[in-house]
Amino acid sequence: MTEITAKTPWKDYMGDLPMHLEYFEGSMFEAVERIADKYPNQVAFDFMGKSTTYRKLVQEIETCAKALKTIGIRERDKVTIAMPNCPQAIYMFYAVNLVGGIANMIHPLSAEKEIEFYLNESESVTAVTLDQFYHKFEHIRQNTKVVNLIIASIKDALSHPIKAGYMLSEGRKIEKIPADAPVIRWADFMKLSKHCFYKYKVKHKADDPAVILYSGGTTGTTKGILLTNKNFNALGQQVIAANPMFSPGDKMLAAMPLFHGFGLGVCIHTMLSQGGRCILIPRFTPESYAKQIVRYKCNFIAGVPTLYEALLRISVMDGKDLSCLKGVFSGGDSLSIELKKKVDRFLAEHRATVQVREGYGTTETVTACCLTPSHMHKEGSIGLPFPDTYIKIVKPGTDEELPYGEEGEILLAGPTVMKEYMHNPKETAETLRRHGDGLVWVYTGDLGTMDDQGFVYFKGRAKRMIVSSGYNIYPAQIENVLDAHELVQMSCVIGIPDDYKMQKVKAFVKLVPGAPADDHTKQILMDHCRMNIAKYAMPYDIEFREDMPKTLVGKVAYRKLEEEELERIASGKA
Repeated sequence: MTEITAKTPWKDYMGDLPMHLEYFEGSMFEAVERIADKYPNQVAFDFMGKSTTYRKLVQEIETCAKALKTIGIRERDKVTIAMPNCPQAIYMFYAVNLVGGIANMIHPLSAEKEIEFYLNESESVTAVTLDQFYHKFEHIRQNTKVVNLIIASIKDALSHPIKAGYMLSEGRKIEKIPADAPVIRWADFMKLSKHCFYKYKVKHKADDPAVILYSGGTTGTTKGILLTNKNFNALGQQVIAANPMFSPGDKMLAAMPLFHGFGLGVCIHTMLSQGGRCILIPRFTPESYAKQIVRYKCNFIAGVPTLYEALLRISVMDGKDLSCLKGVFSGGDSLSIELKKKVDRFLAEHRATVQVREGYGTTETVTACCLTPSHMHKEGSIGLPFPDTYIKIVKPGTDEELPYGEEGEILLAGPTVMKEYMHNPKETAETLRRHGDGLVWVYTGDLGTMDDQGFVYFKGRAKRMIVSSGYNIYPAQIENVLDAHELVQMSCVIGIPDDYKMQKVKAFVKLVPGAPADDHTKQILMDHCRMNIAKYAMPYDIEFREDMPKTLVGKVAYRKLEEEELERIASGKA
């Protein structure tokens, strides 16, 4: 181990906290089951006013697992879960794990073509989603290997008084599913468990693949990241080790989505595998987030900088007491020094005794692998690596370690490092490299420095990426969609600074000769984007150009377009 990576123990800053932890060697389900055995009557999660105990949680997971076995799910089969944060999603996630399958987690708001890609990339044989997303799945289902489509509904997880209100408001907006649609309704699916008369529990090993999450990796091309039971269980233990103020029963506001490593790994699995209580938020708005913090007197909250920016502005929080908070975490994007000061001031004004703590991570390591200690903050730092996680700064693309304070590529190693990129051995080999110290290092493509106390400082992204409201958006993917349209000769996509989202997406298009550069053409291209791009990645504007600025080697000079936009903003012309 090198000199730099050796100087990162939490015990130097956190008293008796050990740098090395003993990790649970079972499955994700078994980690939750152990907690249920210990605290059966403790609440595992709350959903829209309805509480579910750990005992009930395990019972529902086992019922769901038996139903999966009845429809033929076998070990290593992939099941796609396209759900918001709701009870059925939790049951299905752990049930897939219990029967030895692999959970393929995707955004329910993905465009049809994206859903088709995710289903085929994972080779999913079953998918579960909400009634409101049925038609997107049905349109592309024939192009996939999906045999069973399970349809759940938010109303089925509600208490009766709330269900009535839901059906009169949100429920009325959902397009009806034909009575003869080839789907299995959630209630009917769960009843299939009665027909499972054979062994349904599969003994998972720690290093067995368990979850697929998606990322653009270092090239910006969407890839499935294969993660193991150990990756998630280790993360849970590390997060709690780095937060010794946590006690079983503490409440975490789970608003970050399940298809994101932050939401699934920290807000859900860390809590449920360590005895916490999740407050599930199915649809995020700053107002709903704020109300639930106050209503449940949450102890821990996590979010992206955009969320905290919004929290400062809403009247719901006026005069509210936040002394219940033990931890406030920010990730998914850089937290500016100024925003941190504003959030810390806001917390103090609302009687909280904590400050916002910035973290850092990648989907290749599930999510966070670095966090600011609770009692020690260094301006501009993203904190210290978790116990048993190592970070070093190297000359980009090499294994040449750089001195303290010198900027280079951030490399990560530890028990949360992914197994591989699915179907992509070339990029797996480029991203995961074993060094002379015996560790497998993730080449993140991110730039940073480290000081002589092991604190890490994020400096920027070596790879081309837009971060909007905490979502990673890869310009090359949107450019591929635009370039595929018959009216487009060339396109370039950039991120524009935005007070709320941090960045928003703008596209520049050079049309084919003869195509009119008018509003009608723009609308055609916007409609094309909506069919192929997730809502959160949609361009807010398309600007037509007669030509694009070029680099010396003939590539579109996207940095030149970024500079032009910044100049327009500075001059007030944007």
